[in-house]
Amino acid sequence: MKIRIGEEVLTEHIRVRVRLDYKGAGKTGRFLFGGKSKEEMAEQTREQEVALLRNIPLQGIVIEEFDLSLDIYTVNDFDGRRNKETAYAPIILTLRLENVDDLLPLVLKPEFRKIEFLSPENLNIYRLDAERLLFRVHQLMQEEVKKLERKFQN
Repeated sequence: MKIRIGEEVLTEHIRVRVRLDYKGAGKTGRFLFGGKSKEEMAEQTREQEVALLRNIPLQGIVIEEFDLSLDIYTVNDFDGRRNKETAYAPIILTLRLENVDDLLPLVLKPEFRKIEFLSPENLNIYRLDAERLLFRVHQLMQEEVKKLERKFQN
């Protein structure tokens, strides 16, 4: 993002805070041993995702901070036939990026819950940036549709 002050042009990064909640369903073990509770499964999923985020770079995104301090919580989900308790393990990521469209891979995840823009205070999106953002949304949605089609064909 470029900011013009008089004749000087500065490049300022966009800083955001994103919340992702990872789902964990209970897993029964064989016989009497080896089962895991829904809370343990949510915690394990969160740890795996944090390891992936730390080790696999996201193009255009710098992860400044991982906040794992939020407690795991449970929610009653009604799936049409019965109530089912599901546990969620939240992560709050503080990110630095140059373009808003770099956020799309995180925002389109099913775990995405909330986003907060930390800086800059005002954000102007020019015509070309809006076109690029919408085109990128289209590309990612088409990829998801293709994945679903392949899943249902198998």
